[in-house]
Amino acid sequence: MVKEVKAALINPPLLPGMFRHHPLVPLGLAYLAAVLEDAGYEVKVFDCPPLGISHEELGKMLVKFSPNFVGITCMTMTYPSAIKAAMMAKECLPETLVGVGGPHVTFYDEEALRECPSIDFVVRGEGEQTALEIADCIRDGEKISKVHGITLRKNGKIVRTLDRELIQDLDKLPYPAYHLFPMDKYRIFGKKIMPIITSRGCPFQCSFCVTSRMVGKKFRARSPESVVNELEWLKNEHEADAFCFYDDTLTLDKNRIIKICNMIKERKIGVPWDCQTRVDQISLEILRGMADAGCQLVSFGVESGSDKILSRIGKGTTVEQNKKAVILAKKVGLLVAVSIIIGYPGETNETLKETLKFLWEVKPDDAYLCFATPYPGTELRRMLNDLGWEMSNDWAKYDTLTPIFENPGVPSDYMIWLRESFYNKFYSPLYILRHFLKNNLYGRAMARTALNHFIWRLKS
Repeated sequence: MVKEVKAALINPPLLPGMFRHHPLVPLGLAYLAAVLEDAGYEVKVFDCPPLGISHEELGKMLVKFSPNFVGITCMTMTYPSAIKAAMMAKECLPETLVGVGGPHVTFYDEEALRECPSIDFVVRGEGEQTALEIADCIRDGEKISKVHGITLRKNGKIVRTLDRELIQDLDKLPYPAYHLFPMDKYRIFGKKIMPIITSRGCPFQCSFCVTSRMVGKKFRARSPESVVNELEWLKNEHEADAFCFYDDTLTLDKNRIIKICNMIKERKIGVPWDCQTRVDQISLEILRGMADAGCQLVSFGVESGSDKILSRIGKGTTVEQNKKAVILAKKVGLLVAVSIIIGYPGETNETLKETLKFLWEVKPDDAYLCFATPYPGTELRRMLNDLGWEMSNDWAKYDTLTPIFENPGVPSDYMIWLRESFYNKFYSPLYILRHFLKNNLYGRAMARTALNHFIWRLKS
């Protein structure tokens, strides 16, 4: 038995050449840390990207802390860095258990263990209860092979334990352990935009996404009281300038979102916020209620301006629904951002023209044009394998800004040019002025982003 168990949770360093997104709080680690602390374990978080911590510096910090187990989170893009972090941890602390978790290794678990002998186990799917049981095993001197939801080596073979049941009552989870993170490092243009997630699970089956396989198809939601209590906590304890709802589809339960909005108004929280949802899960009543409760920005995953591509994606929506949703949101005074995927199988010059036509017609306040990215575990990746199209396995390129495969219908060079040309025209001086004059937090942020692009364009 171990009298004291210490856990180190790591968001791995950025490798040279990796695209540097604005740092966001790794919410999954914050929940893991909170659950472990709640059970009495000592936890230290190493969020390397915002602090500029290198792998070498991380190794020295781990030796100083001397944890009993190390948990490393990774997305596909950060998988190479997570592998390096695992190797560093095992080299510095040979007796320490080293595990990795996150969407990439959930579907790449056996490969990760084969590729990296320094990894002792992989956590699949939701990690809170799994991490807690691993800590309990270390404390009690028991083998972790009894823990559900992990993949590990046993008797020279790689084995998967039973899948873990999903957490049904999300209200029972503690608030994320933000006190363990360098919260001032996540400011966006000087503003502290605090994250909150109020639900898990997605009943939709978009072929580019693994959400339903990671956290289930069943929508599991926190109560409105739990949500608004956390918003008050974020405002009062963490001095939030804004809230960002991380839910995939915040408005899936109509009655719930209306209750949340009413409670925000009743408690006079008075902090602006943004969220994302689907175009087929909103109404004038919902959008108006959101705007009245302080929502300033809503993001829609419209994905394409072509019904043909939307069908290929399995989105379950139409171009006409996309148009109506943007118009409706603007009608109640919300800023609207849309995400677009280009280069999907079936994409042609004609479907790309339809998408650009859609964007110029509906005039969203911001648009995120991403390249189709076949993450492990997605239907898209299976589709490309069936087509025999070659995909890059340079995981660091899986940033949605880099073409991962060559689409015979549209060359990658052309799509890169098309994307750059769109932003050069979209982020115009008039755009900057118009959004700056909106005089709200998100409008000003959009103006700053566009100004940065405009300056970069002039310099280059």
